[in-house]
Amino acid sequence: MNVASMAVVVPARNEEALLPAALDALAAASRHPLLAGLRVLTVVVADSCHDRTAAVARRAGALVVEGDYRNPGRARAAGTDRALAELGAPAGGIWIAATDADSVVPPDWLAHQRARAHEGWAAVVGTVVLPPSAAAERHARGYEAGRPPAGTPWRHPHVHGANLGVAAYAYRDAGGFPPLGAGEDRALVAALEGRGHRVLRTADSPVLTSARLRARARGGFGDHLAALAAGQGAG
Repeated sequence: MNVASMAVVVPARNEEALLPAALDALAAASRHPLLAGLRVLTVVVADSCHDRTAAVARRAGALVVEGDYRNPGRARAAGTDRALAELGAPAGGIWIAATDADSVVPPDWLAHQRARAHEGWAAVVGTVVLPPSAAAERHARGYEAGRPPAGTPWRHPHVHGANLGVAAYAYRDAGGFPPLGAGEDRALVAALEGRGHRVLRTADSPVLTSARLRARARGGFGDHLAALAAGQGAG
C-alpha cells in the first residue's frame, strides 16, 4: 500500500493532565524523517469531557471532535469518520493509527506503521509497556508468557487501542469500530482477520501506557491492572 496520508485518532475523556504528553509524542512521531512530506492529521475525540481536554488538544494543533458518546467504540468510530472526511482522499491511500490519551508513542511509531503498510500489511497490532513498578512486573509476567527468544518475531495474542494501525480500505471493509463499551479494538481486529485482511501482530515499536487502576472504560486495560493489583489475575 502506498500511504498518501495518515490519521491518528485519540479518544479522550477528562484527560487534560495526560493528554499533553500523548500529543507531544505524536507530534514527534509525525516529524520522523521517513514521513517527510506526508500529511499526518491528529484527531482528538473529547468524549463527555468536563475539563479542558478539548482546549488542550486544540492548542496542540489537533482537530477536535466533541460529543457525548460515553462509549469507546463510538468515540473511536466518530474520530475515524471525521479524519477520513477531513483528509478527503481515496481510502486506498489513507492509514489510520489509533492510540489513547494516557499513552506515549515512540518516535518511530508512525514510520513503523507506514513501512509495514508498504510491505502489504492491512493492519498492525502492537504491544504496550508500563512505567516501571511492581504492577508492571506482575503484568509483564503474564503478558509476555510464550514470547520466543530474543531475535525471533513475536506474533503475540494481544490487541490494544493504544497501539493499532489499519488501512482505511480494510477498516471500512471490516465495518469499522463497533459501538462497544470495551473490546472495540479486539472486535475490529477479529473482523479484519475474518474478512481475510493481512494483520501483523508485532512487538516492534511498543507504546508506553498508563498504569492507573481507575479505568476510564469499564472492562478495559485499567480494570485488568486493577485485578492484578488485587491478586485476581496474572495474564
